[in-house]
Amino acid sequence: MSPPIAPPGWSRWLVPPAALSVHLSIGQAYAWSVFKPPLESALGLSGTQSALPFQLGIVMLGLSAAFGGTLVERNGPRWAMTVALVCFSSGFLLSALGAATEQYWLIVLGYGFVGGIGLGIGYISPVSTLIKWFPDRPGMATGIAIMGFGGGALIASPWSARMLDSFGSDSDGIALAFLVHGLTYALFMTLGVLLVRVPASATPATPATTAPAAGGAARPASTGPQVSANQALRTPQFWCLWIVLCMNVTAGIGILEKAAPMITDFFADTATPVSVTAAAGFVALLSAANMAGRIGWSSASDLIGRKNIYRVYLGAGAVMYGLIAVFGDSSKPLFVLCALVILSFYGGGFATVPAYLKDLFGTYQVGAIHGRLLTAWSTAGVLGPLIVNWIADHQEEAGKSGASLYGTSFLIMIGLLAVGFVANELVRPVHPRHHHAPGRHEARPAPKEAADVPRQQPESA
Repeated sequence: MSPPIAPPGWSRWLVPPAALSVHLSIGQAYAWSVFKPPLESALGLSGTQSALPFQLGIVMLGLSAAFGGTLVERNGPRWAMTVALVCFSSGFLLSALGAATEQYWLIVLGYGFVGGIGLGIGYISPVSTLIKWFPDRPGMATGIAIMGFGGGALIASPWSARMLDSFGSDSDGIALAFLVHGLTYALFMTLGVLLVRVPASATPATPATTAPAAGGAARPASTGPQVSANQALRTPQFWCLWIVLCMNVTAGIGILEKAAPMITDFFADTATPVSVTAAAGFVALLSAANMAGRIGWSSASDLIGRKNIYRVYLGAGAVMYGLIAVFGDSSKPLFVLCALVILSFYGGGFATVPAYLKDLFGTYQVGAIHGRLLTAWSTAGVLGPLIVNWIADHQEEAGKSGASLYGTSFLIMIGLLAVGFVANELVRPVHPRHHHAPGRHEARPAPKEAADVPRQQPESA
């Protein structure tokens, strides 16, 4: 499928809605918990078993983004969005068949494996294109799209709950809900497939890009560093950013995955315990903070630079964890405020990293580089919940309760954020020897005289 070229006069502001149609759909993944209790009841599953489709989906997100990133760059956003549409919707249809026949392995295969591939390809599908359309504001552009992934659950959660109330929470009702999800998301994602365009002078295969300015006039081609995906893996900058993303996501997902029981436990031994309804409202607030952080903090990074904004995510995030650990059980407003800030940093970290990659590696194959970096998300998706749940379980076995269940976990999170902070400080401009040599498949060592050419300093340096 050839990348769709924008005709003269095409508005670049039509591209973010195309990206949102995909990200709002695949953002349903954050609403999986709605299906956990009905599945456990209908199919006799444990909590660990009912979490498996979500966990596998996140793992496949990272793996498919890593291995499919180069194909996304080569074939363009319309191809990628089409693959995401087919896989994500097919995953729901397979899950519907699994629920109807009470074959749980089909749900794991459908939602986790097949749907997870759709998550990964869909997540990275618009990134490179948005950066090429918005070279002046890459953080804002990617933030708009990736905001949709964080906000997808705000739509999917109440919608899924209403369907289960209407169809029933038995296996037939779950199957019908999965079926409606698959068909509806297919239609909605089709809008993005039809709408997306690439700049006329910037196809996925060209390292030097030209994108329209806000008024539609052509901009000069990018003169910054251009690094291929394979060459990026050989740079310390890539692995520093891998650590940065992994630590930031681990800290955020540690709260997100266990939000409702966490706030209930924190105030269980106080005079004002948290009700089930209030705990659910807390989860909704966290989703809103996750979504707002993706557009707010990523837009701020265009003004203060990528390295500075990650200093905020990691440094201030550690302070927030410290405040919760010391004072969290004595003040609900403080606990909620700190958790909201941490989740805004969690979302902001996802939305800012594509622009950080663009600063360091250029627009050439930035989508493929981003896909490989998302293996950090797969790692953090296992690491964060494991730390919080394993320690809480052992503390409970030791007879502890309330906020004491999480004190050790929070200290570990502070340590991980400190590691990420140091990794961010180590990021420097990419050496010219890693830059892409035009006309060659991979970068070659720069000629000797290149040493006399000053390197462009990205704003994040």
